[in-house]
Amino acid sequence: MKSFIRNILFNAFSIFLISQVVSGMKVSGGLIAYLIGGFALTLLMVLLKPILKILTLPLNIITLGMFSFVINVIIFYLLTVFVPSIIISAFTFPGLSFSGFVIPSFYLNTLFAFILISFLQSVVVSFLTWLIKK
Repeated sequence: MKSFIRNILFNAFSIFLISQVVSGMKVSGGLIAYLIGGFALTLLMVLLKPILKILTLPLNIITLGMFSFVINVIIFYLLTVFVPSIIISAFTFPGLSFSGFVIPSFYLNTLFAFILISFLQSVVVSFLTWLIKK
């Protein structure tokens, strides 16, 4: 039970952090929406992810485990379906310039927005889990 609540809080914080950084993710409703989103994301990860991993095992073996990333994208899509206060949409990255290193502005359609947000969520939750273990 303790780890379930911790996962809810980690997912809620990752949704908050990503919505502040990425302009393609909008959350309306305040703290309650983040907690509901964290709860729904945790439930989807606990209940649906193992089933999808079993169903996509042949593709996962062929791609040497890279298809498991697509499962996270599917889970985030289902999150936006089940929690209407969380919206992921296409956006334009404004670009970045730092010490001569330049990233130009580019457009991310909805699929790539889901991929980016799924990647960022896994990075944030992995970092928080690592931080707690230390």
